Amino acid sequence: MPKTVVILNLEEGFPSRDEALKKLEAAIATSRKAGARVMKLIHGYGSSGTGGILRPVVRNYLRRAKERGEIRLFVNGESWSSFESRSKELLAEAAQLVLDRDLGAGNRGVTLVLL
Repeated sequence: MPKTVVILNLEEGFPSRDEALKKLEAAIATSRKAGARVMKLIHGYGSSGTGGILRPVVRNYLRRAKERGEIRLFVNGESWSSFESRSKELLAEAAQLVLDRDLGAGNRGVTLVLL
């Protein structure tokens, strides 16, 4: 049985923006082939005070991927709530996400993707 939710930590190893995007592209392809429906991306939000680069880069990539029809939708961590319409779609695809610790927490360091 395929794993419904894949968690990808894009911060791990402190990659450059290009390395993180390559990792993301590969993970989306691999996850889709494996039958996953949802990805939770951990990209951080620049808590060092200098601002993180991965969050805007990842979200811009996802915006373009959605426009190209490569993903169905994505939800920023700060919008990830059981009351938000895109979040409800994610929860319908992967009911176990109702237990996700970031649901309703306003975590700017994560983004969820419906493949």
